[in-house]
Amino acid sequence: MIIFKYIFWIFYRIWFYILVALPIIILFPLLFVSLLKESWYPFFFKLARFWAKCILIGMGLPWKVTYNEPLEKGKSYMFIANHVSMIDIMLILVAVKQNPFVFVGKKELVKIPIFGFFYKRSSILVDRSNADSRKGVYLRAQKRLDSGLSICIFPEGGVPDESVILDDFKDGAFRLAINHKIPIVPMSFYDNKKRFSWTFFSGGPGLLRVRVHNFIETRTLSIDDTKELNKKSRKIILDDLEEDLKKSKNKKLL
Repeated sequence: MIIFKYIFWIFYRIWFYILVALPIIILFPLLFVSLLKESWYPFFFKLARFWAKCILIGMGLPWKVTYNEPLEKGKSYMFIANHVSMIDIMLILVAVKQNPFVFVGKKELVKIPIFGFFYKRSSILVDRSNADSRKGVYLRAQKRLDSGLSICIFPEGGVPDESVILDDFKDGAFRLAINHKIPIVPMSFYDNKKRFSWTFFSGGPGLLRVRVHNFIETRTLSIDDTKELNKKSRKIILDDLEEDLKKSKNKKLL
């Protein structure tokens, strides 16, 4: 029985990479053209959401999004979420419907075949070891926000060890939000680690739940409030994840 589980996990992982690559190859001309002008980015975002849906549906991973507060169409936000899996990118794309956003992420991801080509051209890349690169993020983010887009950052700065519920947050997302006076939108991903973690022999189909929390306004904040905003945002997500974990454990005991 155990050997069949390992065979399933191997094919499940291979199938994931096929699903990542196949829609990109099929849609390549449209994706390429949609990135030729920045004003066409909303069309690229729609294609990216279609790509994300193909992957999640193909993996047997339906999603359920609960909104504590509705997003306002045409408004810019700073989306943040806990980072636990490769499918986090797909899930946040399907969770946010009408507010096209740009990822701020590590430049190392451009090395991923096929995906990296479009990631480089559609995202704001940052080399965290380079001060000039970090400063450049603010200028590129301002340009995107001026065109009506939102920003998405996973503030943990990477995927923490699987024993960690939520790692410490970096300050970058919160400085950006304060500087550009856009609301923080905290989001909780409850099931991604269980369904598709970084541990190869694990996971499987099942529901992915997302909660979009109440927004945190930054209009009255100054850069001196960065640390406090960081703590407040992290606490919202951490408390929610811990509560969900507690409920899950109680169900198993019944």
